[in-house]
Amino acid sequence: MKKQKRILIKLLPILFMVFGLVGCTDLEENPDFTTQENFFATAEQLELGVNAVYDGIGYGRDWFNHYYDRFVFECLVGYQVGWEKGPLNFQNGNVSPDDEYIETYWRISYENINRANAIIQKADELKENGVPNGALVDRVKAEAQFLRAFYYYNLVRYFDNIPVTTTKTESDQDLPSNENGKRLALDLIQADLSAAMNILPESYDSSNVGRASSWAAQALLIKAYLQDEKWTEAYAMADSFVNNSGMVLFEDFADTFSVERENSGPRIFEAQVSASANAGENQNYHQHFIPGDLPNDLGGVGWHWLNSTQKFREKYDPADKRIAGTFIDEYPTTRVGPNAAGERPVVKWSPNASYNLSRFGGMVSADADPDNPDELIFSNGWSAKYTQLGISNANLTEKNIVYLRLADVLLAHSEAANESGSGDPYFGVNEVRRRAGLSPLSGLSKEQLRDAIVEERVLEFAMECEIYPELKRKSTFGGSPDYLGQYIQDFIDTYGVDRTLSPKDYVLPIPLNEVLGNPNVTQNPQYE
Repeated sequence: MKKQKRILIKLLPILFMVFGLVGCTDLEENPDFTTQENFFATAEQLELGVNAVYDGIGYGRDWFNHYYDRFVFECLVGYQVGWEKGPLNFQNGNVSPDDEYIETYWRISYENINRANAIIQKADELKENGVPNGALVDRVKAEAQFLRAFYYYNLVRYFDNIPVTTTKTESDQDLPSNENGKRLALDLIQADLSAAMNILPESYDSSNVGRASSWAAQALLIKAYLQDEKWTEAYAMADSFVNNSGMVLFEDFADTFSVERENSGPRIFEAQVSASANAGENQNYHQHFIPGDLPNDLGGVGWHWLNSTQKFREKYDPADKRIAGTFIDEYPTTRVGPNAAGERPVVKWSPNASYNLSRFGGMVSADADPDNPDELIFSNGWSAKYTQLGISNANLTEKNIVYLRLADVLLAHSEAANESGSGDPYFGVNEVRRRAGLSPLSGLSKEQLRDAIVEERVLEFAMECEIYPELKRKSTFGGSPDYLGQYIQDFIDTYGVDRTLSPKDYVLPIPLNEVLGNPNVTQNPQYE
């Protein structure tokens, strides 16, 4: 069923492109060809339209896609680094308004917000006209509201004051302002999700796997409440979710990212990505996070762009059961010649391996003895979450990208309980720690527990494009607490990076082409 869905979604952007090319408002006669206005005449056609909005959260049409761009943004923190130009600029704090990753991310987000706006408007028109299958129209509208909230949420947490619009942009007279944009965005996100959660089903049949459910809307609303520091609302929603969803964590952390367990259990919302459905639909996390010396016939590509630092890899308690699902601990290498048996040597992670920030700084030495295990060691924190060792071609990746999962809700439950003084603030974080094989927390002050929850979130969601926006949310430049500043400064001090902590580290710039092309938008003051 995944194959069917991916082909369907991949075709929809083409329809929107066609609509844009053939749309004609000045003709006196009625057009007899397809336009956006006359195509969405039924509930079923409207459903095809919302599929295109889903496409933007997966691979879409951009190598620098919605999730890869966010992985580059993660390098601002310094726990995750890379040698390619984009990641390198971010880890060195060299972020500018004309950055291509920021521009692409912004474009993808607003393209899909505009599509969602069009679907929502058309759904209202169809309902007014009494179109058959009104229940499907309601569901599709709710899906579009969820997706609009999803894109806005993942813009506001990076850029703060963003342009907000709820109508389809049809001319340069419709360009929105970003004045008070953060407040407007958070209000709209919460309104959209509150409406969607009451319409969307709790689950779907196999032909509709991947669509947003009521649980997905609730989980994202909880995160939006945290973003808005609405602790009481966040706690109430998280507590209801925990008590009523029936969801439990996978006991094996690696199942959170496995192909076999996709779209099930605690995996609440994920992008449907599959190379078997369409050769151009593989998720390129694999190509960027895989070890650079992994053989090509086992999924290697001859390069790597991203990995965690050695120091971050060492933050995990050796008993932490998440390690196996977070990091690659061993693999065959091409950096060293065959061993005495004529086989590729297998290298293993070791805290004793040398490390620096260069391209080859954490890999096994090219001069290592292929028959000496003590020399066949590496120190890079290669990510295991969305990489697949053993596939015959790096483009044949099958892993979906998980955007919302139960651990999000559990940690939110503890954070909201701790900040609001409601309920048991240890419940959620200790459930996450239990699955990780770690001892429960107890007897902490409010401030100490806040610190512990932040640290648990970092370890749980490492290399999932969640750490930078979450540390940013909890930090103020020069203030207290400043979790983001602590991470960045630790990175600077540990590796001697030529970088000074700056207010720019706490927000991304509005893309230059948006500032130049939209007179109603002003740049974030940190970049003026």
